[in-house]
Amino acid sequence: MTKENSLTLLVDRNSTKVEIKREVERIFNVKVVRVNTVITPKGEKKAYVKLAKEFKAEEIVSKMGLL
Repeated sequence: MTKENSLTLLVDRNSTKVEIKREVERIFNVKVVRVNTVITPKGEKKAYVKLAKEFKAEEIVSKMGLL
């Protein structure tokens, strides 16, 4: 999270990278640089969302109360 300035999120399996980017930017009020996705062996879809350098993933996680 800190080193790559990215978030890892479980998303709807039918979501596209463009949709994930748009929603992350809207919900967290940040700029997304890149989205990578993977389907886990459990069948869940994970999105790895890299944020622009002016935004800190750590701050977002803190606001969510997860850190």
